[in-house]
Amino acid sequence: MGATGRTWFITGASRGFGREWTVAALERGDRVVATARDPRTLADLEERFGERVLALRLDVTDRAGVFATVARAHEHFGGLDIVVNNAGYGLFGMVEEVAEQEARDQFETNVFGALWVTQAALPFLREQGRGHLVQVSSVGGLLSIPSLGIYHASKYALEGFSQSLAAEVAPFGIHVTLVEPGAFATDWGGASAHGAAPLDAYAPAHAVMNQARASNSHGRGNPAATAEAVLRIVDAEQPPLRCFLGSGNLALIEGEYDARLATWRAWQDTAELAQG
Repeated sequence: MGATGRTWFITGASRGFGREWTVAALERGDRVVATARDPRTLADLEERFGERVLALRLDVTDRAGVFATVARAHEHFGGLDIVVNNAGYGLFGMVEEVAEQEARDQFETNVFGALWVTQAALPFLREQGRGHLVQVSSVGGLLSIPSLGIYHASKYALEGFSQSLAAEVAPFGIHVTLVEPGAFATDWGGASAHGAAPLDAYAPAHAVMNQARASNSHGRGNPAATAEAVLRIVDAEQPPLRCFLGSGNLALIEGEYDARLATWRAWQDTAELAQG
């Protein structure tokens, strides 16, 4: 099948990356099943693109609802080619501050939501012998900073199951790509985010992190600029398992992994004591 004329299924399509990629796919002639908690936020796309877009209500934490929605999308367009797990949000708070339900809710959306969509789509992709799962992770799935520990944990989990998944489904002609954005001007840290109740003990740390976020706000990328990169990824004959979105991420992660390797090497003699 050519680069265009394919069918996408995109979660969290009402704003941010999901919105930009939905528009980019439609503008080049593809079809998109655009999902959101409130499909009324997608009405303008239906008016603009007509029958090539199907807007559906979807709460990714509802497993039965996910399976029903994916099946409806497949039936409507007669197939699925690209499935984008974009729905997710940021949870701000030191690990000690995060309440049980807040932690569970973070994983329900960022991890289990992506898992349910993946499981629902795979039988259709396997049957047709092709497909591409695009998992929206984060640079925060490769390193961790204070005040985002549970968010990081959710993205680490997404990274982990998606790498295993890639090896499992490759024999069926299915590709998996983890896209890992850095800082972009989306609602991730704004209206879409959730903050745990702060503890006084962490007030100095919160002040440092808030100042760092404020000073870095001018360097956030434009979400619209990511569309070309994502189209290139899904059009590739052999797409990558992982790909950054944003220019400063490679150097950041090189530093992170250099530090890890240095620590492992420094403690290798201790590791070997455990060998017996």
